Amino acid sequence: MSTSPTLLEVEELGATTTGGPQARPILARLARDKAALLCLAFLLVVVLMAAFAPLITRLSGWGPYEFDSSAIDSALGGVPHGALGGVSGEHWFGVEPQNGRDLFARIVYGARVSITIAISATVLTGVLGVVLGMLAGFYRGWVDQLISRLMDFLMAFPALIFMIAILSSLPAGNRPVLLVVVISAFGWPYLARVIRGQTMTLANREFVEAARASGAKNLALVFREILPNLRGSIIVMSTLAVPGYIGTEAGLSFLGVGVTPPTASWGQMIASSVSWYSVDPMFFAIPGAFLFLTVLSLTVLGDKIRSLIDAGEAV
Repeated sequence: MSTSPTLLEVEELGATTTGGPQARPILARLARDKAALLCLAFLLVVVLMAAFAPLITRLSGWGPYEFDSSAIDSALGGVPHGALGGVSGEHWFGVEPQNGRDLFARIVYGARVSITIAISATVLTGVLGVVLGMLAGFYRGWVDQLISRLMDFLMAFPALIFMIAILSSLPAGNRPVLLVVVISAFGWPYLARVIRGQTMTLANREFVEAARASGAKNLALVFREILPNLRGSIIVMSTLAVPGYIGTEAGLSFLGVGVTPPTASWGQMIASSVSWYSVDPMFFAIPGAFLFLTVLSLTVLGDKIRSLIDAGEAV
């Protein structure tokens, strides 16, 4: 369970991505890749589920917090009636054992939680990493030393252990916001390190020197001249970070320090299914499959985009 690309990936990206790719060539090449299209199609389904969760659950007839006692057998300890965990026309993915909550509704709302937290953490990580990385690489000197030492300090921590310690000591209220803040606090140095290295290279390029000679101020040089040439790295690092953040949120929820009940979460659902593996394997299989396929699709898509950029085919 990783919160960001590995250090090896960071070093490779810093050495290979220096320009800004255009969106159309990337999309054109992805459209000819069957694996990328399958990943995009599945991710589109997940995103639509998250965006229209209230409407979808109204159509299915069950909300994520509604209990259906008639769908479980109380004499057998709450095992769902019927095969495959109670899958039926009324409950499309079956029901949770003991309480009878609709699994389809929980999956849909769990997608909303996972996508929202992952995208929010990616945006916050991106802002912190890009801004601090550019400032460190452009100004050098004490600014670079201060930011670089902070990056080294945070990257030296075993992130998962400290996330668990921090989240378990904080109040349970507004847990999604706390997750975004904690994940971002440990995630931004990986992007900042790449941006810092590329900014150092770009700061000495002719177009930056020409803008400086024409009287452009330092902030204008950083955000108008250097930032547009960092788009490639930002896109690649973001696509690699999102699946890691989804996995991190699920893992923290599984361990009981992430999203708290009754809010739906895929990791929380998997944790609840542990004692039901033998009698109701679908309770584990369905949220596990959605989590696996979402992370896999984002990872494959990120690797495809990185390959295009690294090969210089999308410039």
